[in-house]
Amino acid sequence: MPLPVRAPAAPATAPRLPAGRGELSDAVVEALRTDGPPRCDPESAARADPWGEDLQLALYLLYELHYRGFDGVDDAREWDPDLLRLRRETEARFLDALREELSDGPRTVEDAFAPLLVEPVDLSDSLSRRLETDGELWQLREYAALRSLYHLKEADPHVWVVPRLTGEAKASMVAIEYDEFGAGRAERVHARLFADLMDDLGLDHSYGHYLEHAPAPLLATVNLMSLFGLHRARRGALVGHFACVEITSSPGSRRLARAMRRCGAGAAAEHFYAEHVEADAVHEQVVRHGVVGGLLAEEPGLEPDIAFGSAATVLLEDRLADHIRDAWDRGQSALRHPLE
Repeated sequence: MPLPVRAPAAPATAPRLPAGRGELSDAVVEALRTDGPPRCDPESAARADPWGEDLQLALYLLYELHYRGFDGVDDAREWDPDLLRLRRETEARFLDALREELSDGPRTVEDAFAPLLVEPVDLSDSLSRRLETDGELWQLREYAALRSLYHLKEADPHVWVVPRLTGEAKASMVAIEYDEFGAGRAERVHARLFADLMDDLGLDHSYGHYLEHAPAPLLATVNLMSLFGLHRARRGALVGHFACVEITSSPGSRRLARAMRRCGAGAAAEHFYAEHVEADAVHEQVVRHGVVGGLLAEEPGLEPDIAFGSAATVLLEDRLADHIRDAWDRGQSALRHPLE
């Protein structure tokens, strides 16, 4: 399929700060808005719902300081000690919840990845299958708005792991990331392709535009990447996350490309997922043998972390799919605020 021609993208701008959703996120928003320290109870992170709107938004805001930041917020706040202290407490609550949920999870790469290599016969729980066969255009628009919080910075969180790898793992990781970032062509950067998809669907492709619309289950999937990526100690988990995404991407992308075609979403909308069908089928082999295999050869002690990263990815993607399906089954929007 030829690449759709698009006008030059608008200059990247930092998103606006959203409204808070509780004690923690209110404190973070106010701290960023006033250039002061976060003012909240010292125990607020420890008692917060780790899956709730408040904690997930607070964590997203704190992580986003390491990406594009926010309009009107000093770039120096990225390394503000008070904000970093609150981030440590908040992400510890999130990580503890993940570990508790996965206490009986896989401990080896074989146990983690073997189920992912065979597509289930029963796809009744598959969100991409639902969109392929029965999805409506408004549902595709909601899905794209949700996913935009990651896809408009696609592959960025995974770059953090590159300086923490060596040898074959590093070379293989960079080879895959080179494709993700357009193989030297700005118009083929995957984040740009997703912006074109959003244009076809009549959505605003401004970075972070749909943050106010995004519920906690979506924020958690993005936060997981930042949690793993920003910590050298979590390099194994990030590789596990990355491998899980690459292994499972191609079949789902094929179904979503068909959904876009069936609903007449547009050439760019279909192209984004069609591109991932071919690219990720190749990446799957490279990530399994080069990235995961290379890392295990260098640091075999990281195998449980790789398995944990993969299992955590599946857990959060399943939680998000459940949230979306439950809302749509009730005839409601899966967003916090429906699209216009």
